[in-house]
Amino acid sequence: MTYLEPKDWYPTLPTVYLSVVVLLTDDRDRVLMVKPNYRPYWAIPGGIIEPGESPHECGEREVVEEVGLKIQARELLVVDFAPALGDRPKPMVNFLFDGGTVTDPGLIRVESAELDGFGFFTWEEAETKLPANTAARIPAARRARQQQQTIYLPAPA
Repeated sequence: MTYLEPKDWYPTLPTVYLSVVVLLTDDRDRVLMVKPNYRPYWAIPGGIIEPGESPHECGEREVVEEVGLKIQARELLVVDFAPALGDRPKPMVNFLFDGGTVTDPGLIRVESAELDGFGFFTWEEAETKLPANTAARIPAARRARQQQQTIYLPAPA
């Protein structure tokens, strides 16, 4: 095996896309979801990590941008791995952080350029509003909150 200098070695390594979502619930333990205007399904607030940004910083930024709430990304609840699929040529790793409880839903201000609205849904309803390839994040996040333990979701076999 030939030794490569780091500047030559790093470009040879596989890469992934990184995304973050933040679980927020209300005082009735319902999940906050947003409805993107560019997709047929609902989503948990979040997005893609920007250069130089850490996962928790991305989650906090995305929540401010999407629903106008300044929160702190708390415990890492779920790490989700998805292989390259369709138009996405690289795997995706998603971090799901706990954002706590929204005590005053009246403070929510939806970013109308990309979102049609928001809603609070029971855990079961929230799971059905996500696409099949990400729906498992909802029950996993609930278990992780209850067990106070991060859950890893590997890609389905």
